[in-house]
Amino acid sequence: MGLDLNIRNDVFAPDVDDETGNPFHRAVEAEVKPGERVLDMGTGSGVSGILAARKGARVVAVDINPNAIECARQNADHNNVADRITFAVSDIFDEVEGDFDLIVFDPPFRWFKPRDMLEASTADEDYRGLTRFINETKDRLRSNGRVLLNFATSADIDYLHSLIDTAGLQKKATQYGELTKGDFTARYYIIRLTRRWAPISARRRGSTSLARPT
Repeated sequence: MGLDLNIRNDVFAPDVDDETGNPFHRAVEAEVKPGERVLDMGTGSGVSGILAARKGARVVAVDINPNAIECARQNADHNNVADRITFAVSDIFDEVEGDFDLIVFDPPFRWFKPRDMLEASTADEDYRGLTRFINETKDRLRSNGRVLLNFATSADIDYLHSLIDTAGLQKKATQYGELTKGDFTARYYIIRLTRRWAPISARRRGSTSLARPT
C-alpha cells in the first residue's frame, strides 16, 4: 500500500497477501475522511494509524505492548506522518482521552492467556480486552462515529455478536475471505459498528425528528 515499514521481531506483523495490502487495512483507508479524529486501538506496527494519517486524519494510536508503540512511532516517522499521530501505551481505553469519528481495532482472535507481550497481539484471556472494548466504545464515539473491527469464525464470533447487541450498537458484517483447514472453514469479516438510532416514542404532532443516539 505504498508504506515503508520496519517491523521488529517482538511486534505483531500484519498479514499481507500482496502489495495491495490486506482487506482490513484497505477498508480502514477507504473509511477515513480528512480532518477526522481516529483511534487506532492495538496499533501494532502502526499500519492502520499511518494509513489514517496519510488520509489527513488526526490519529491516536495505542497498544498494550511498549515495543509496538516504539515500532509504530518509528514507522510513522519513516512515512512522514509522525506529526499527525499521538502514541501511548494503553490497556484498551486506560490512557485514551476524548471521543472519535472512527475507531479501528483488529483484536486478538484467541481467548487463551498470552505468554508474553507478543502473544498478547493474538491471545486475549477470556476475551477480557474485547469485552471491555465493546462495552466502553459507544461512549467514545461521536454522534456519527463508527467502529471497524476485524474478526473471524475461527474465534468466538457469536460471543462478539452478543457483546455488540448488549452494548446497543448496530452492526454490518462484510465477509472478505475464508480459509479451510481439514474439515473446518474459517470465514473472515470486517464488522462496521455505529451507534443505534431509535424513533422518539412520544413525538410532537407532525414532527418527523429522530431521537439522539442511545
